[in-house]
Order: sequence, then C-alpha cells, then structure tokens
Amino acid sequence: MTRLDAGDLRFNVERLGEGGRETVVLVHGIATDNLTSYYFTVAPEFAAAGYDVVMYDQRGHGRSARPPHGYGIEDFSGDLALLLDELGVTGPVHLVGNSFGGTVALDYALHHPGRVASVLMVESEPPTDAWARKMSGLLAGSAYQLHDERTLPWIEETYGRHEARLVRWSMRLLHGTSIAEDIAASRIPDEQSWRGLDVPVLAVYGANSDLADMADWLRGLLPRCRTHTVHGHGHSVLVGTPETIGPLLLDWVREGHKELLEAGVPAP
Repeated sequence: MTRLDAGDLRFNVERLGEGGRETVVLVHGIATDNLTSYYFTVAPEFAAAGYDVVMYDQRGHGRSARPPHGYGIEDFSGDLALLLDELGVTGPVHLVGNSFGGTVALDYALHHPGRVASVLMVESEPPTDAWARKMSGLLAGSAYQLHDERTLPWIEETYGRHEARLVRWSMRLLHGTSIAEDIAASRIPDEQSWRGLDVPVLAVYGANSDLADMADWLRGLLPRCRTHTVHGHGHSVLVGTPETIGPLLLDWVREGHKELLEAGVPAP
C-alpha cells in the first residue's frame, strides 16, 4: 500500500497490475467500507486479466485522512480527480463503484466525461436531492444508534469481530466529522445534466435490494445505461457473490460498454 498526498489530504492507495492495458478504478462505499472490499473480491481478477487496478480509501475511511469537514459529494469526486492526476493516469478510466462509491463515480463522470471510458455501479444511484436527504438521514441515524454502549458488543456477538472493527472505524467518521450535514448540503446536478451524460453506464442491483426498483427510472434518465439484476441477493451483492459479480464486471470492461458507446442509445 502507498500513502499519496492529493490536495490537502493523504490517501491510502493500493495498485495492482500497474502498467496494464487500461486502468480500472474501484471506489468503495461509505462508513463501514474501505478498499479491502475490492481487494478480497474482484480486484485480483481484474489485475490477472491485464488491467491496471487502482483502489483507495476515500476521505474519512480506512487509512486515509479524516478531516473534520468537507464531505459533500463534490469533495469525494474531487479527491478522485486529484488522485488520478497524482498517479499520472491520463487516459480514460473504467470506474467501478459500490454503493456510495457508485454515486461518487457517476458524479465524477458527469464533471469529467473525457476522462471516463465507462461506469459500472453496484447498488448505487445518482446524487439527487432525494438521495442527499436519504443519505444524510441514514448517517445521522447510524451516529445516534452508535452512541448506545450496547451496540458494539451486540454487533460483535452477532456478526463477529471483523464487522465490529469496521463499525468502530465508522464511529470515528460519524461522530468526529460533519459528514451527515455535508452530504445534505452537497452540490446536486440537475436532471437535464444527467440526460446529457455521454458515458456508458452499467448499474447492477440485487433483486432483494430496496434500490432494485429504480432500474427502469435510471435507464430513462441516463442515455447510455444498461441495468442487470442479480437474483437471490440484496445490497451486499458485491461481497455476497463475488463469483458472479467478478465475471460480470470484467465482461463489461472488456466488451460490454462498447455497444452502448458506439450506438449512442440505451440498450433494450
């Protein structure tokens, strides 16, 4: 792992297969997530297939810096731009985002379309006003629940030490920063901006997830968007079935995005 300064912050970065034919950037979710969710699932598969794989802990997460403020969606996507500059990645990249990471990836693609070959988001949605309100409420609610001293022992007993350790890390973020307030005040693109996004997008959802119902709406919003549903899984589909998600992501990066890129119309 490498510590890399980007802007005013230091980030924890992992790179596999450096020098590969194309770069795939893996962006993790929020609070209890970090780059290890990719390191132990799909990242080695991409590297073995000859891709340059970049993973990093987002601000406030894992071993990256945790500033007290600055957690709007534009801050997260701005970090991605700075990191790619520091790494010397100049060509268009394939962005893979899990949960909140997919929202960051879409925001980055909207503001840097020439630097993105495709977006593949897993259990994600675009940053909208409704999304900002929902996320802020969820983060504030989680912070409140974690003030209860009985919560951590219950999590460790129910889900194990690893999950409890992730929750301890998230407590530092939720209790020590303004992330809930900053997400609510994020810079939100208007609907017309999304309708002009000229980047191929694949959105993957677990059939049992609350987000699965947005597939039709998303295909109508983004001009080059395809969706895929994984049956028998919910929001944790990435870590729940990497043997399914891995080949799906790899096929998309290899060939799947090209059809939408060339056609310029949404797939049926």
